[in-house]
Amino acid sequence: MGNIKIIETGDGSSSLYNEALNETYHSSHGALTESRYVFIKSGFEAVMEGKTEVNILEVGMGTGLNAILMVEQALKYPEVKINYVTLEPFPLSEELIDGLNYNQLLDEHLTPYFKALHQAAWDEVVEILPNFKLHKQKTTLEHFTPTLSFDVIFFDAFAPNKQPEVWIVVNLKKTFELTASNGLFVTYCAKGQLRRDLVSVGYEVERYPGPPGKREMLRGWKK
Repeated sequence: MGNIKIIETGDGSSSLYNEALNETYHSSHGALTESRYVFIKSGFEAVMEGKTEVNILEVGMGTGLNAILMVEQALKYPEVKINYVTLEPFPLSEELIDGLNYNQLLDEHLTPYFKALHQAAWDEVVEILPNFKLHKQKTTLEHFTPTLSFDVIFFDAFAPNKQPEVWIVVNLKKTFELTASNGLFVTYCAKGQLRRDLVSVGYEVERYPGPPGKREMLRGWKK
């Protein structure tokens, strides 16, 4: 995946820069701000009301930022059982993970959980909290074999112009099939082609106000 180095984004939180792709892992305006807005507020919080169990699929674990923010939600809502499946074909090195500053920016009680997320075994279900089970899979979406349907899909791959093979229609069709009834596909991306492709596979797509520095993002509902 090329040379990767740690950078600081606009809100002071760490992200990574992949030199081979000339691409950052998060918005330069703020990694933490973007993840909280796109995936937690606009994704998880949009589907969790009234549920006692929520299944989440993340395409692109990366730094584990979305995952630790979901642990934070699990602590906030102990009555909600969260099954978190995350795909990452190119796991980051321990050295890179240790260089991220999320532990300095998030509540200190989350520190041991961030370490636990990254130390958890791959390709098996690991209980991080009584109500949070993590299943990290070292695979691509194309080769992923699901055992669940998902209430929300966090589509957090590199941008379509950097990793076009991840955003192809056959993959989007697969995500639609994996989405539960009244479930949600959510991504930071707002490309017109993606919107048309999501509609073509069956989602009811809405252009949604984007995080700081971005006018729009996309959400697709399976009705």
